[in-house]
Amino acid sequence: MILIQNGTVYTMTAEEPVRTDILVEDGKIQRIESAITPQADWQVIDAAGLRVYPGFIDAHCHLGMSEEAIGFEGNDVNEATDPVTPQIRAIDGFNPTDRAVAEACSAGVTCVATGPGSANVVGGQFAAIKTYGRRVDKMIVKAPLAMKVAFGENPKRVYNNKQKMPSTRMGTAALLRQTLTEAINYMKKREKDPDTPVDFKLEPLIPVLKREIPLKAHAHRADDIFTVIRIAREFHLRFTLDHCTEGHLITDELAEENVQAIVGPSFGSRSKFELTNKTFDTPKALYEEGIPFAIMTDHPVIPCQYLPLCAALSHKAGLPAMEAVKAITIRAAQILGLEDRIGSLEVGKDADIILYAGDPMEDIEAHCVMTIVDGKIVSDRRGA
Repeated sequence: MILIQNGTVYTMTAEEPVRTDILVEDGKIQRIESAITPQADWQVIDAAGLRVYPGFIDAHCHLGMSEEAIGFEGNDVNEATDPVTPQIRAIDGFNPTDRAVAEACSAGVTCVATGPGSANVVGGQFAAIKTYGRRVDKMIVKAPLAMKVAFGENPKRVYNNKQKMPSTRMGTAALLRQTLTEAINYMKKREKDPDTPVDFKLEPLIPVLKREIPLKAHAHRADDIFTVIRIAREFHLRFTLDHCTEGHLITDELAEENVQAIVGPSFGSRSKFELTNKTFDTPKALYEEGIPFAIMTDHPVIPCQYLPLCAALSHKAGLPAMEAVKAITIRAAQILGLEDRIGSLEVGKDADIILYAGDPMEDIEAHCVMTIVDGKIVSDRRGA
């Protein structure tokens, strides 16, 4: 049993922080009450002067897939040999011992949506994974979480260099439509005849067609965003708009379509043409139009440990501070479909809890002093 006392608690279910205690048992939050009396065998943490948050969530990254300081040997982000690879699974490329995973954890990022990159039109299965552990199988929150698809410059650049389709945006859209159509026909055939041989490449698309998991759609430019929406509506699919770099230019259209966005990485240079309009103004614009969004790092583009900095820079650009925190906690959990377990401090949820010295949305010197994952203290930098 762990009892956290005297902290300023941001439950993310209330708009203002509260002074209360949190009792943790068997990896879950058991009680959230004022003045809980500790028992002799409990571990008591005095959080006086500290802020207590639910663990931060990076809603789109490639943590553990592109290992630090290695190069090709540790780069498992893109299977860039075929533009359609729905059978690829993030959990088979995730390395828990990559030092970036531990750095993210100690910075308060306790769960990430990680998976294949954007080289392929259909990249494969994303997974939601905790950032503490030695074996990925024991770190999984949900797998598969989503099916990665990509639009815009990346697939056409990769496969134009290989002199094969797609080399245009039209080719990307056509390949995705073709793949989804083949998957529909395969699903119907399997439903009619269960003895139909399993197609290892099409089978992973059945949860997408049944709306059990969404498309995780890489799209920066406005025209690519509209292509995502167009195809998703044609096939009646769930989806998230990942990156949504030009979302601020089309907020009225996005609000009309009732979409959800995962914005970023807004930090860094405009390294390609489709990032021309990249700005930290995007989250504020989406917020003002009532469009749900999360903030992401796209690690290793921005190191995952700087997720709270990305949220803080969005706040600096005009996003209210509490909305910035929501974008890396409860809103991220809701968009990923994980709000029943993580994203807020509530009785019954996973005990992923972080203690912060200072305000991460206002203070450059603010830092995470303790990280608790599944009720276990995994990083303790008090006094460091």
